[in-house]
Amino acid sequence: MSAEDPATAERRRRFAEEARAERPDLALLCLLLGAEAAPPAPGDADPHGIDAAQIELDRLAGLLPYGARGPREWASALAELLGERCGFAGSSQDYQRLDSSVLQQVLRRRRGLPILLSVVWIEVARRAGAPVYGLSLPGHYVVGFGDPAERVLADPFAGGAPLSGEDAELMVAGATGAPPSATTQVPARPLETVLRILNNIRAWAAARPERTDVALWALDLSLLLPSHPARLRYERAQLLVQRGEFLRGAAEMDEYAEIVDGIEPTAAEAIRHRAQAARALLN
Repeated sequence: MSAEDPATAERRRRFAEEARAERPDLALLCLLLGAEAAPPAPGDADPHGIDAAQIELDRLAGLLPYGARGPREWASALAELLGERCGFAGSSQDYQRLDSSVLQQVLRRRRGLPILLSVVWIEVARRAGAPVYGLSLPGHYVVGFGDPAERVLADPFAGGAPLSGEDAELMVAGATGAPPSATTQVPARPLETVLRILNNIRAWAAARPERTDVALWALDLSLLLPSHPARLRYERAQLLVQRGEFLRGAAEMDEYAEIVDGIEPTAAEAIRHRAQAARALLN
């Protein structure tokens, strides 16, 4: 890991601590993630807008009609408030913006990727007492209310348009070419949602070679999650070499080779050769 300024180190400590909590706070994790995306406002008591975003989520929740209701009524109330009155929705252009993966910016712009718009819905609904959950479909993320078996779904990216079970199945088939599996029907856990957001950010950065800084912090946060693909460590090492940090990248390749040596010794040897090649770039 590179040297971090104290504020960054403290944010990442909070991120890692929250990720390991018994009940991780999805909003806080997304806001700490978003704090990496932009420089802080100097002299501001809330330099990354974390407190302001939490207050806005509370405010939106307070605008929902009070009283118990069924899943369909909850979905309708959220669509009327967030989709119609507040204008939260998305379009194809939003996929080109890093802001679309940053909760602070999504709350400000009321535009974003399906998963971030769904986070807004989930957090507003949860604060109001709704039985809400996220559904991480392949290629799209939506929200559900009530017992998952009832499949009362809405698409925040489309302003809260209702989704039937058949609609969701068509989404899965369109993204994968296969019928939905049991795992696509299970509510997404907070850490799964955060990792998917980070994967989206890494994909955004991969299409923009000049933004290796974004790719690096997204990888760093991914590695702080208690469960993440081991290959991300090797991806980080490769990125360091790409950024010209040859010795650090080579050292992390060697560390990763030690991890995989007992499982795939041939792959481990190939990684060690790449580490040697990275060190040779210093000559």
